[in-house]
Amino acid sequence: MNSIAIKPIKTEADYDAALEQIASLMDAKAGTPEADELEVLATLVECYEAEHYPINLPDPISAIRFRMEQAELSQRDLIPYIGSRSKVSEVLSGKRSLTLQMMRSLHQHLGIPAEVLLQEQGATLPDNPESIDWSQYPLKAMAKLGWIAQDAGDRAEEVMRSLIDRAGGDRVITTMLCRQNEHIRHNRQMDMYALQAWGLQLMAIARETRLPTKYKSGTLTTELAQKMVRLSWSESAPLLAKEFLAQYGIHLIYLPHLPCTHLDGAALRLIDGTPVIGLTLRYDRLDNFWFSLCHELAHQALHLEENTSDTFFEDLSVEAPANNIKEKQADDWASNVLIPNAQWQSSEVAINPTPVNVLKLASDIGINPAIIAGRVRKETGNYRLLTNHVGHCEVRKLFEKNYAIPDVP
Repeated sequence: MNSIAIKPIKTEADYDAALEQIASLMDAKAGTPEADELEVLATLVECYEAEHYPINLPDPISAIRFRMEQAELSQRDLIPYIGSRSKVSEVLSGKRSLTLQMMRSLHQHLGIPAEVLLQEQGATLPDNPESIDWSQYPLKAMAKLGWIAQDAGDRAEEVMRSLIDRAGGDRVITTMLCRQNEHIRHNRQMDMYALQAWGLQLMAIARETRLPTKYKSGTLTTELAQKMVRLSWSESAPLLAKEFLAQYGIHLIYLPHLPCTHLDGAALRLIDGTPVIGLTLRYDRLDNFWFSLCHELAHQALHLEENTSDTFFEDLSVEAPANNIKEKQADDWASNVLIPNAQWQSSEVAINPTPVNVLKLASDIGINPAIIAGRVRKETGNYRLLTNHVGHCEVRKLFEKNYAIPDVP
């Protein structure tokens, strides 16, 4: 029996020749060179056919109806898998799309292939982590902010999985959703599902925003942060700080908080190690902006250089527990960056916090007086002091002018 040199199938002529050779080898005995040749040719033909003659998958509704006919099922029999009677009717009439949960049930109980339900050759249905209740995510609040489509309806899992993909995929599920993060400075009213949604949106925006340079490990130092704080004299200083950090490969992103998060900011790293700082500006004051920013920078400099999988979420109105060393370190680092300890301790304002002394120290250091006033109020615990010097309603308006609602995929 003659054999031919085996080569890739690139044309219809190659395909026809391969089929002819396969026909001549059909009686080949196992273990012979002819049998090996037959196996290789069959594989080449299969690959060529998969690319040039794909078999169209049946649509999901046709597959469901076929299975109903086979098993003599009524629409009522589908209620345990699809939901209410009205949902079954809407699905079968094409007025409602199948959700992932419906697909899982139909695949498990009726044996309809996942690739048919998903309309993708070789596709499999994603696992559903037991620790996640998709319906608990605040979809209405997210839609109100423009993060997702208004008509999310009962498709919570699909919406959140899309956001997870934008935020980084499976690694995000492991690090953010499926374990309780220990680095959360919060009160008891914080909604963890809302917090996760906010964190995912933050990561998605960061991944979709190009920076002018790539971050180099070790770049973020006290000296660099103090150089940034010297920009605080400008009326547009918060935006200048964003631009300044971007030049070093660090994201600073304004992202409004979701209800029940009680959140000021966050520090985390993308998969590639890019630092991300998110601020909600829920307290619209200059002193709060600068301390929140420097506190998150502290986590980036002190805690995220080596362990990039950690994430820090902060309600800075809450005192950190005494045993939380990392929060104490971040508070101290931020305070020293904003006002060097030696200058603070030797200043008149630390003893006599008058407006004149505040302005004098601010001038001596070269920073905005709001930073000095904020330190006074924090250390004395008297938030009635210097209320005209902390920069009320001077930050959010700057970012909102430059805040673009992200495109909803």
